[in-house]
Amino acid sequence: MTPGTPIVEFSHVTKIWHEGTPQAFTAIEDISFSIEDFPGRGEFIGIVGPSGCGKSTLLNLLAGFREFFPPSRGEIRVHGQPICGPGIDRGMVFQKYSSFPHLTVEGNVRFGLRLNRKTLGLTEEEIAASASEWIRKVGLAGHEHKYPHQLSGGQQQRVAIARSLALKPGILLMDEPFSALDEPTRLEMQALLVELWAEVQATVFIVTHSIAEAVYLGDRVWIFSPSPGRIAHEIRGLPLPVPGVPPLEAQRKPEFTAAVEAVSAEFRRIETGGRK
Repeated sequence: MTPGTPIVEFSHVTKIWHEGTPQAFTAIEDISFSIEDFPGRGEFIGIVGPSGCGKSTLLNLLAGFREFFPPSRGEIRVHGQPICGPGIDRGMVFQKYSSFPHLTVEGNVRFGLRLNRKTLGLTEEEIAASASEWIRKVGLAGHEHKYPHQLSGGQQQRVAIARSLALKPGILLMDEPFSALDEPTRLEMQALLVELWAEVQATVFIVTHSIAEAVYLGDRVWIFSPSPGRIAHEIRGLPLPVPGVPPLEAQRKPEFTAAVEAVSAEFRRIETGGRK
C-alpha cells in the first residue's frame, strides 16, 4: 500500500438483485466514498437508516461474501486493490450469534487462526497463545471450555469479536452486533468495543438501529436513504468515546445529547423525504 492510499473505496457501487427480471430490486445505488487510513488510530463509521435500505448489503459487499459479491455496478477497493472475495484483512461480526455450536469458546477463537495458519505463518503454539490472549481481552477467561449454548448472548458476541480480532484485520465490519442484547449488556459491549478499538486501531463500520449507539461510537455517521440505499447525509466531528469512561456517563453529556438530536432530526428528514 502506497502512502496516502485510502483503506476502503467504493466507486459508484450499485447492487441489483435479480437484475433483468420482473423481480429486480435495487438494494443500494451509486454509492461512492473513500475512507483514509489513520495510522495509530483507525476510524469508526456508524451507519443508520430505515429498515431494508441496504446497510447490511454494503457491509456484505465489502466483506466479499459470495451471496452478495460482486456488485452489479462499480468497484470496491481495499488498500488500493480491487477485492475479489473475502479476505483476512476484513473481519465480520453478525447480528445473529455466529459461533460454531460444536466448538468450545477456545475452539471457536482458534478456528480462523487455524484456517489461515499458513498465510499468517503461525505454529500451533502461537495459535493457542493468541486464542488465549483474545479470550482474556474480551473478558471470557475461565469460560474457554464452554460451548455456545452455555453462554449468554453477550458472551457469545464476545466470542465472535475475539474470533474476528484474533486475525488482526485492518477492517472490522459489524452488522447490528448488539441489537439482541438487553440495555445493560449492550452498554458493556460498547465499552468493550471502544477499549479493543483503541488497541487494534482498525477501521470499523457498524450498522445499528440505535442513533445513540452510532453517535457514541462513530467518528462520523452515515444516514442512508430509503431503498434504494444511498448515503444521503454524513455527519462528522462527533465527540469520540474515551476508553475507560463508561458509555452511560459519556452519553449524559450535553454535547452528546445535542449530537443525537442533530442526527435524529436529519434521520427523520431523510426518512420522510423532506428537503432542507
